[in-house]
Amino acid sequence: MRIAIIGGGPAGLYFAALAKQLDPSREITVWERNAPDDTFGFGVVFSDETLDGVARADPAVFAAVEADFARWSDIDIRYRGRTQTSGGHGFAAISRKRLLQILQQRCAELGIDVRYRTQAPPADELSRQYHLVIAADGVNSATRAKFADVFQPSLDVRSCRYMWLATDRALEAFTFLVAETPHGPLQVHAYPFSSDRSTFIVEVGEETWRAAGFDVLAARGFGPGESDHASVARCAQLLADHLDGQRLLTNNSKWVQFTTVRNRTWRHGNIVLLGDAAHTAHFSIGSGTKLAMEDALALATALEEDGEDLPGVLEAYERDRRPVVESTQRAAQASLEWFEAIRHSVGQEPEQFAFNLLTRSRRVTHDNLRSRDADYTARLERWFGHRDTAPPLLQPFRLGRLELRNRVVAAPVASYAADADGTVGDTELVHLGSAAFGGAGLVLTGMTAVSPRGRVTPRCPGLWDDAHTSAWRRITDLVHAHSGAAIGVQLSHSGRKGSTEVPDRGPLGRALTDGAWRTEGPSDDAWADHPAPHVMSEADLERVADEFAAAAVRADAAGFDVLEIQAGHGFLLSSFLSPLTNHRDDRHGGDLAGRLAFPLHVVDRVRESWPHHKPLIVRISAVDWAEGGTAMEDAVTIAAELHAHGTDAIDVSSGEVVPWERPAYGRTYQTPFAARIRAATGVPTIAVGGYSSYDDVNTTLLAGRADLVALGRAQLHDPAWTLHAAAAAQYTGPAARWPRHLRPGSTPPPMAGRQRPLLTLRPEPIPDIHQRWRPAAAERTRSS
Repeated sequence: MRIAIIGGGPAGLYFAALAKQLDPSREITVWERNAPDDTFGFGVVFSDETLDGVARADPAVFAAVEADFARWSDIDIRYRGRTQTSGGHGFAAISRKRLLQILQQRCAELGIDVRYRTQAPPADELSRQYHLVIAADGVNSATRAKFADVFQPSLDVRSCRYMWLATDRALEAFTFLVAETPHGPLQVHAYPFSSDRSTFIVEVGEETWRAAGFDVLAARGFGPGESDHASVARCAQLLADHLDGQRLLTNNSKWVQFTTVRNRTWRHGNIVLLGDAAHTAHFSIGSGTKLAMEDALALATALEEDGEDLPGVLEAYERDRRPVVESTQRAAQASLEWFEAIRHSVGQEPEQFAFNLLTRSRRVTHDNLRSRDADYTARLERWFGHRDTAPPLLQPFRLGRLELRNRVVAAPVASYAADADGTVGDTELVHLGSAAFGGAGLVLTGMTAVSPRGRVTPRCPGLWDDAHTSAWRRITDLVHAHSGAAIGVQLSHSGRKGSTEVPDRGPLGRALTDGAWRTEGPSDDAWADHPAPHVMSEADLERVADEFAAAAVRADAAGFDVLEIQAGHGFLLSSFLSPLTNHRDDRHGGDLAGRLAFPLHVVDRVRESWPHHKPLIVRISAVDWAEGGTAMEDAVTIAAELHAHGTDAIDVSSGEVVPWERPAYGRTYQTPFAARIRAATGVPTIAVGGYSSYDDVNTTLLAGRADLVALGRAQLHDPAWTLHAAAAAQYTGPAARWPRHLRPGSTPPPMAGRQRPLLTLRPEPIPDIHQRWRPAAAERTRSS
C-alpha cells in the first residue's frame, strides 16, 4: 500500500510511524513545508487516557515522550489576590518541539520518507498516485478548502484574541490567572512543559482588547515567524503583579482568533482529513494535539483491521471517532464561551469563581471534583452553606420574603386533565401532592389559564372563575398540611398557540377542529398551520390585563404561596416580546421598549393584586433560537425591567416561539442564559432544561449560575427525586424530611445476600506506568 501524508505535524508523523510499524511493506511519504526544527507554540498537554493509548500502540514513542514530561496534579486559579487549588487532575505536558523531534526520529528509524521544506503536490494528484491520501495539513487545510463542496466545512471564528507565549520558569500546576485591568478582564492559561519553561497563553475579549490599545499595536501586521513585541510588552505591563519576575518568551507570537473547525464528513474517495484539518477544540481544554494523535491511532487501527476495504476503513474511522470528537467539541465550546463572557463572572467571590471556572465545560462537576479532591470540595460546600455541610441543592433559599426549604423546583408541567370548564381534579392533586411529598422546595402548577380564550387546549385548568378557587384550595391545603413545600401557580394566556387538541387525541399542538375558538395575539401571524389570530386592540389588551389581575386575586384566595407569570414559549406575553411575532406599529411594538410595554403592564397589574409578601416569578424565553429573534442582550434587559416592576425571580427558559427554531439541545443547555441574567442584573434566576442528576444541580448552584433549579422530566420520572438526592448524600436534615407514611422507604430495602467466595485468587499486581508522575495535591505547598 502506498500512503501519502500532507503535513508533518504530530498527527501526520504519528500515523506514519504507527502504519509503518504495523506493516513495514507500506510505502509512506510525508510532505512538510517547514524545516524539521521549525515549530510554533511551546508546550502541548496530554491526558492519562491519551497516554494509555500511546503506551499500548508504540512503547518506544511513549518511553521517549514520558522521559521529558512535566507532570502535575493540581489546578491553581489565581483571582483577586488569592489562589484556589484543586488537586487530582493528572496531566502531563511536553515541549511541542521535543514531541516533533521524537516523532521525526521514530519515522527516520522506520525508514519513512519525510520530505521537509517541500510543498505537497495537490491532493487530487496524490489521490491518483497513492492508495490513501491523508490530509493532516492543519486548521487552514488547503485540502479541505479544495474539496469544500464535499467536506462542507463550518469555520466558526470566535471573538476573543489570544497570544501563545511562554515564561522562563516552570509553574507548579496548571494555572488560570485572571487579572482585572483598567481596560477589562484579561485571562491567562499557563502550564509547565519542561524543567524551566511554562506555556503562557494570554486571552482577552474583544472589548478589553480594543480598550487596552492592542488593536492599534497589532495593526501594522507581521511577517512569518515575526512576533508582536509591542503587544507582548503591553501584556507584561498589565500582568506585572502576577509574573513574579518571569520573562515572557515569544515564538511567532501574535494575536489570533480561535477557529472551531467542523466538517460534514472527513473523507472523500481515498482522501481523509486528520487532526485540525478535520476538527479543532479550544485550547482552554487542552485537546488539540491529543485529538490529533488519537485520530492517528484510530485510523491506523481501522487500517490494520480491514486494509483490503479502504472505503470501509475510512467509514469505520469516522464512525468511531466522530462521537468522541463531537463530545470534546461540545465541552470545548462551553469552555470557550465561558471565557468569552468572563466579564460576567468576574465579581464572584474567589471560592465561587474558581469552582465556576473549573466546571465551565460541564465535563468537570461537583461530584467529579469531590472524587479528585474531597478536601477542596468540602471547603467549598462549607463556604456556600455558611458552615452548613448540606449539599447545595438542600440549602435553603429566600425567594422574596418566602424561605424555601431547599433549591429544587418541581417545574410547571401541563397535565391536560382539567374538566371542560377549567376545574382541576384528582390528576393535579396527585401530581402536585407527589412532587411536594417528594421533597421539592417549590412546586409549580402547569399553565393555568386566566380566561377560556387563554387556554391551550379544552382540558387546561383555569383561574378565571371563582368556582375554580375551591378546587385549587383542596390541593394547596394538602401540600401545606403534609409537606414542607411551597406551592405556586403559573398564570398564562395561550395567545396564538391556543385552541389545540388535547395531546391524547392527536399530535401536540394540532389545531382544534371541533369546538375551536378564535385565538388572539399582537399580530396576525399564525402559529404553524393554525388560523390567523385576532390582532388585539387597546381594549383587548386592557381586558387581558384585567384577567391576569383577577386571576392573581383568586390565586391568593386559593392558598398559593408563589405566582409565576408565563411570558415565554411563544404564548401571548412572549409573542409581544419577540420581534419574530410582534409586528405592531403602535406603542406596543417596534423596539424592545415597545415590545416590553404590554408584558410590563400585566406584571404591574398582577403585582398590585398579588400580596406583596408573596413572591412573583416571571418565566421568559431568553433566546428564540432563530435568526432575528430575541437575543441574550435583549433577555438581560427584559429581566432587569421585570425586576424593576416587582418581579422577585426570573425563570429562564428558551425557544418554542417560532416553529423554525433550531435549539442546541443538551445537558443543562439553557443554564448559561440563567447565569448571564443573574450576573448582569443581580436578579435571582431559576435554571431549567436538561437536568437529571443531583450532581448537575449541585454544580449549577455552587457555581452561582442560578439560585434554584427546576426539574421537569426528572421530577416526572421520580416524584421523590429530592428525597432520593438527600438519601444519596446521607442527609437527614430539615431541607428534605420524609413524610411519615414514606419514612420506611428512606433507606433502600435489603437486597438478597450473596455467598462469600471460598477461594480468592491473588494475581500478580499490574504495574501502573503513570504512578510515579501523579503527585498528590497535598504534596504541593498551597497558598489561599
